Amino acid sequence: MDNKRMAQIEREREIRKRLATERSHLRALAGLESPAHFRRPAERTFTADERGRVTILFGGLTWKHEELIRAVFLGCGYRCERLPVPDVAGFQAGKEYGNNGQCSPAYFTVGNLVKYLQSLEGSGKSRQQILDEYVFFTAGSCGPCRFGMYESEYRFALRNAGFNGFRVLLFKDSDGLKAASGEPGLKFTVDFGMGMLNALHLGDVMNDLLYEVRPFEVKEGETDRVFRKAMDGLVATLRDRPPFEIIERAPRWAAPYLARKKTLRNTLNTLGKIREHLYGDIYLEALETCAKTLDAIEVDRLRVKPVVKITGEFWAQTTEGDGNFRMFDFLEREGAQVLVEPIATWVAYLIHQAKANARAKWPVTRPHRDPHWWELKKHLANQKALRKKLVLLSLGESLWRHFYQRTIEHLGGITHPLVPQTELAALAHPFYNQFARGGEGHLEVGKNVYYTKNHLCHMVLSLKPFGCMPSSQSDGVQSAVINKFQDMIFLPIETSGEGEANAHSRVQMALGEAKVKARREFEEALKSTGKSLDEIKTYVADHPELRRPFYPVPCRAGIAGAAAQFVLHVSDRMDADARLWRRSRAPGVAASDSA
Repeated sequence: MDNKRMAQIEREREIRKRLATERSHLRALAGLESPAHFRRPAERTFTADERGRVTILFGGLTWKHEELIRAVFLGCGYRCERLPVPDVAGFQAGKEYGNNGQCSPAYFTVGNLVKYLQSLEGSGKSRQQILDEYVFFTAGSCGPCRFGMYESEYRFALRNAGFNGFRVLLFKDSDGLKAASGEPGLKFTVDFGMGMLNALHLGDVMNDLLYEVRPFEVKEGETDRVFRKAMDGLVATLRDRPPFEIIERAPRWAAPYLARKKTLRNTLNTLGKIREHLYGDIYLEALETCAKTLDAIEVDRLRVKPVVKITGEFWAQTTEGDGNFRMFDFLEREGAQVLVEPIATWVAYLIHQAKANARAKWPVTRPHRDPHWWELKKHLANQKALRKKLVLLSLGESLWRHFYQRTIEHLGGITHPLVPQTELAALAHPFYNQFARGGEGHLEVGKNVYYTKNHLCHMVLSLKPFGCMPSSQSDGVQSAVINKFQDMIFLPIETSGEGEANAHSRVQMALGEAKVKARREFEEALKSTGKSLDEIKTYVADHPELRRPFYPVPCRAGIAGAAAQFVLHVSDRMDADARLWRRSRAPGVAASDSA
């Protein structure tokens, strides 16, 4: 072999050696030379003895929900504060300190938290004090969308902002309430659990009531003022009500016996607490007082307003700040009535899905696989395992609906009941399989069909974060839904920290169609009565109960607008009064009266 060929071989060998060295160096930097399974970072626990000095931070819901949830925390002995409403500055902070490619709820939430911690630091607290005296409470999940990564993204952004080690507590739909490290600082007690149930139901119904009443208020600003006063009473009740203790409530002769019988005492104490939270005089009297306070607002239901149903991703359809372009306030300024979505629907969806999944997985999860026909005990054991789970879930589902409906009835009875989950799944199934996971699953499609088919709104507005995978899938399906329901007005809006003007412009255009639809519906209803609008207004002016928000107006099938419903009802009352007056003037009636 000549020298030239040997030199070439030597150069190629040297190049391969350098490439191998550099590759090994890069793999070492990336941690690939000794790969290990990912493990959750060890987190300092939030312990029971810290409850008196550590403040729990939370936010992201409506102010009604947050005030009531905070009251429950305080009533159970925790220190708790609401974070400010997330704004664009918080979104920018989230993008600055967080990873690229996150959806807007992650940026808004963690950026809002970082801003708050920075404000604490600006007020004089050291970073170590902040790490020791505050924890963040938020939702967590697992699944195919980025929501399952929020926890790690929060910690990543907090570390980049200089708050490495700040504690994050999770509520996960898969395993309940606990901190990431399984610590006992946030303890799930009967008082805490039942208080949160009441807080969520009250928050949902009060939020629905606010958007039901405010568009029709006669005095501008009265609804907000009265609702604040009513909310203060509910908050004080949840915060200050004394906890039920069987030893204190039991007859004097029974107290020593109960003190010795721990199991009996604990059982009776638990049952007593549940009864006190759900049926106690203090709680029910607070609801009655709240209803009386709200019923003093004067309303004018003859204002024609299109009903806009809000659907979409959970956070975007719930928050009231820049996270959804302050869409609810914008819709009301544009003359719409907003039909908000309760958190209770999401809980009902989780229970319903748990039942459906239990049935679908039963062939795999049953205790005994393929028993012979004569092995009756194994067949019974299989059925028992499934039926037990379904019965418990069905009981929980029924109780959830019952107590939500009871809250509605105690607070005026004019807000909307929970939509049956079975019906939503059936309506969505031709377009979207109910077992498709992520986001709100089939709910976006099911709600769109349900509210349109049953004429419960004039327009459906779906709010979702920019690039949200489950909602993008839902939007793709909605084109087939719209083709089937030609009169449907459906508009999806992707929210982020930018693009507010464009989003509002798109909503204005769709809302214009909804206004025409609502006006036509009202005019047809008024025409069917054979009366003029002035006659209707005169009758309403003479009957003050018709100007109360809790006056029950019967719902008519096929009519969505409050004004159209109201004008038909007033016409029926006028006709009934006229018939009664004619009967009272009849000769036979007059003779019997004089006798």
